[in-house]
Amino acid sequence: MSVLTRDEAQQRAQLIEAHRYEVHLDLTKGDTTFDTRTVIHFTAHANGDTFIELKADHLRTATLDGHPLDPASRTADRLPLTGLTAGPHELHIDAAMRYSRTGEGMHRFTDPTDGETYLYTQACMDDAQRILPCFDQPDLKARFAITVTAPTDWTVLGNGIATEHTPGQWEIAETPPISTYLVAIAAGPYHSIRTEHRGLPFGLHCRRSLAPHLEADAEELLTVTRGCFDRYHEKFDEPYPFDSYDQAFVPEFNAGAMENPGLVTFRDEFVYRSAVTDTERQTRAMVIAHEMAHMWFGDLVTLRWWDDIWLNESFAEYMGYQTTAEATRFTDTWTDFGITRKPWGYDADQRPSTHPVAPDPELVPDTATADLNFDGISYAKGASALRQLVAWLGEKDFLAGINTHFKRHKFDNATLADFLDNLAAHTDRDVHAWARAWLGTTGIDTLTPSLSETDDGVQLTVQHDGSRPHHVTIGLYDTVSLSTATSAATLHLRERFDVDIPADAPQVHARDLTGRRPDLIVLNDGDLTYAKIRFDEHSFTTLKTGLSHLPEPLTSAVVWNALRDAVRDGELPPAAYLEAARAHLPGEADLALVQGVLTFTAAHVVDRFLPATERPAALATLTDLCRDLIRRTEDGSHPGLRLTAVRHFISAAAQPDTIRDWFDSGSVPGGPELDPELRWRILHRLSVLGAVDDAVIEAELTQDPSATGQEGAARCRAALPDPVAKATAWRAMFDEDHLSNYLFTATAQGFWQPEQLDLVRDYIPRYYDAALAVAARRGSAIGDAAGRWAFPAIAVSDTTLTLGRTCLDRDNPPPSLRRKLVDQLDDLERALRVRTVL
Repeated sequence: MSVLTRDEAQQRAQLIEAHRYEVHLDLTKGDTTFDTRTVIHFTAHANGDTFIELKADHLRTATLDGHPLDPASRTADRLPLTGLTAGPHELHIDAAMRYSRTGEGMHRFTDPTDGETYLYTQACMDDAQRILPCFDQPDLKARFAITVTAPTDWTVLGNGIATEHTPGQWEIAETPPISTYLVAIAAGPYHSIRTEHRGLPFGLHCRRSLAPHLEADAEELLTVTRGCFDRYHEKFDEPYPFDSYDQAFVPEFNAGAMENPGLVTFRDEFVYRSAVTDTERQTRAMVIAHEMAHMWFGDLVTLRWWDDIWLNESFAEYMGYQTTAEATRFTDTWTDFGITRKPWGYDADQRPSTHPVAPDPELVPDTATADLNFDGISYAKGASALRQLVAWLGEKDFLAGINTHFKRHKFDNATLADFLDNLAAHTDRDVHAWARAWLGTTGIDTLTPSLSETDDGVQLTVQHDGSRPHHVTIGLYDTVSLSTATSAATLHLRERFDVDIPADAPQVHARDLTGRRPDLIVLNDGDLTYAKIRFDEHSFTTLKTGLSHLPEPLTSAVVWNALRDAVRDGELPPAAYLEAARAHLPGEADLALVQGVLTFTAAHVVDRFLPATERPAALATLTDLCRDLIRRTEDGSHPGLRLTAVRHFISAAAQPDTIRDWFDSGSVPGGPELDPELRWRILHRLSVLGAVDDAVIEAELTQDPSATGQEGAARCRAALPDPVAKATAWRAMFDEDHLSNYLFTATAQGFWQPEQLDLVRDYIPRYYDAALAVAARRGSAIGDAAGRWAFPAIAVSDTTLTLGRTCLDRDNPPPSLRRKLVDQLDDLERALRVRTVL
């Protein structure tokens, strides 16, 4: 197996032009392989040699312009095409391709609920060649005409409208020019809900076993889809460029979703079979908006090479949040972005693996390197940069530049330079200089307020540690008593004003303030820029009592993020963050904030930043906090808040009695009833605590034999504090190779538990060799999972750090695993530093 280099892609694009693929897929050949028969029409611009990619299980025949090619000449998944002459060519290839269990290429899944089999494709980044032979690079766009032979009781979906001419024989409408990584097929006995909007066929699809849950949410899903579709047509001059819009919720999907034109695929956890919060529904709506934005950003106009992945993902991320807020009932999406998504970018930008939003092409020399950049930089930081660009440039000029970009490059490829030129055509501002400062650099600026007395009052200055220009809003707040009879008080907004901070200014005079000094100064109020903020001493004192009394959730998100950053930077003890959560979350009304703060508190403060000796007390504080939230919601007025509190109470329980009573009775007193998600959550925690055995897990699996139930059982069994259970889980992950991508992840999630460090300590030095071996055997998706989920993150010690660094230096892990190890080890080193400031 080889990776495509940028130089190879450029050379091939100079030599050839792809026109049309005629593809027939036969999906009736058994459960191991499927057949692909492909005809590729292309033109050579000059005499020369090139190659086509094909990750085939067996290459039967290949002919070029009627002349047979030797199948044995295929090496490293490349079939040489030698002696090309200038002019048109026709390549015929007949091959058997292997189904995937890891979410790459043509993934095959059998639903344990009813035994039905489902297929879907994932062709990005360079996995189209697992489905069909192709010139697998984004700038060799072509039209795709695909036919499919499938079992007669199956439905087939594709990038265009699919028509069944005779039983089991399907034809998918030919596409306009698209890149190979966007080719998509889904096939199986899918349950479908079909409608039309603005003359276009719309569809929702899922496994039959999930049909009742899709039906229950269909109106919400379609309302969001229609609202976003209409809003994009108000923003963009170019109409939707494809002939239909299907959304398929598919099993064991590695990403959140994929923007295949005409057939967006989503992980089918978005078809909710258990209760969820409104914030989770908002996230689903945002993902729908994000993927729809890609129909223009990425599908209509496509990057030329993968250094410009931000032109896809940053734009879809920004547009997803903005359009969800504008076109759906979820109007407060930027709070969720600020407390949940943005920290992903902040964390990634402080690791050794950080990179510019728009890296220099030399930093993305091949597809393996490019694959690593689908991260918090390309998504969250890039979206933050674009939000800052809109604030600085103005939305009118921003949209005008976008529409020029679409018009000039539709069904073609474009670069960062093209995009900047199109923006610059609609403004007098120096967009190119802005891009150099924001898109071509790494790291996070820090903004700190300072106040000084003057003869006329108080002067506010912003200290700027960094190199980027910022357009920020500053909020000034005063403490106001709610009544004279009590000590209750709230924070009242005195004023907000905008300030421009030049790139080269270490400090900026923001304003001369009249009257008394404000009790709280919030830099970046409204969260329009991407920067760490700090507080002056008086503001920090105010927050100790006033954090839950801020008038707007987005301001609260900015403040909570600042406290989070201070903990990670060793400036605020983690115990102080826990105390702030304990004091202020019970009074917080915004669900996204509660979820975000509880998640950071549990996963980072309690599990990693505090030493093991302090963990029992921290868990007790966390369960007390959740108990307060549960009591607060007894009247049923905040079901999402109650569900969040119940979930976190379960996960933090140090004693099994309460949650075992819930499990046995089937309900939390006062609600909610235990649905499958809550039952598996409780059972997992009981497994960690050693309060159940495998017989209880098996009984629950009998009651819920679904795919989610299978994952829950794997997670629980791996979590049992039993040497035999640990050894069995280890073999399944690293020796036996039978686990799908989802079952591997579930097993890994169960294996390492902070309460069981002594039990699994001997596995820590074994991890690195085992991860290297499984990544080499099973490929990048499992390598990624081994580094992300199976890493011994609970072992916060210098020994773990030394073992990991030795592995990186000595063993040359494959790229997907190396990136995860670099990030994990940096997080581990940070946790060790944080523990020194206790």
